[in-house]
Amino acid sequence: MSNLEPSGSQMLSRRPSRSAATTTFSLEVFDNEVVPSSLGSIAPVLRIAAEIEHERPRVAYLCRFYAFEKAHRLDPNSSGRGVRQFKTSLLQRLERDNNSSLASRVKKTDAREIESFYQQYYEHYVRALDQGEQADRAQLGKAYQTAGVLFEVLCAVNKTEKVEEVAPEIIAAARDVQEKKEIYAPFNILPLDSAGASQSIMQLEEVKASVAALWNTRGLNWPTAFEPQRQKAGDLDLLDWLRAMFGFQACS
Repeated sequence: MSNLEPSGSQMLSRRPSRSAATTTFSLEVFDNEVVPSSLGSIAPVLRIAAEIEHERPRVAYLCRFYAFEKAHRLDPNSSGRGVRQFKTSLLQRLERDNNSSLASRVKKTDAREIESFYQQYYEHYVRALDQGEQADRAQLGKAYQTAGVLFEVLCAVNKTEKVEEVAPEIIAAARDVQEKKEIYAPFNILPLDSAGASQSIMQLEEVKASVAALWNTRGLNWPTAFEPQRQKAGDLDLLDWLRAMFGFQACS
């Protein structure tokens, strides 16, 4: 799409020109290991772009374009350490890849390209992984994080192309992803959900004993007002009992 091309006048008016900085970075520096610390939030976007590069080059391009725009919003004056060189190199990469990625585009527009890939990724990978018999918590967490980033890029592309409506199935998928991202977010506590059962730490005998003790609520009296929640949630553990009795928050 013309208004997303780095060589377009509209885009140049919204970002610093390449001539504003001396190019000192290689064209291949856009992975999460070399992103300037002040731009750390764009590292997942660039990681995903690198991972899907061979499968869908245009979607990878759109991810990098979104990362560039986000970097410019975070540091419009390129005052952070290494930011100016990084943005200049990323801009070069975008200009280099635009025509080739456009030629490999599967759909007619960039909006349709990212939408189709997002739906494909959610249905054929995320859901399949989540519904597997031995789901890996870390793998699920990464999959939901990737889907969340792809939806951010999708929204940015739709806004640029003035797409007013997103397909209901994509909205439903995005809501599911948002909920599951919180469930599978990494914590510094034991993963007690079903997906966490396959984690190596959960196979240690001392951990198994601790988890068994946590699930042992025999003989404990539950508040009457908590009974409907018990019936709805099914098996509850000692932490649930403490929350019911003393009002602890769910994530305490």
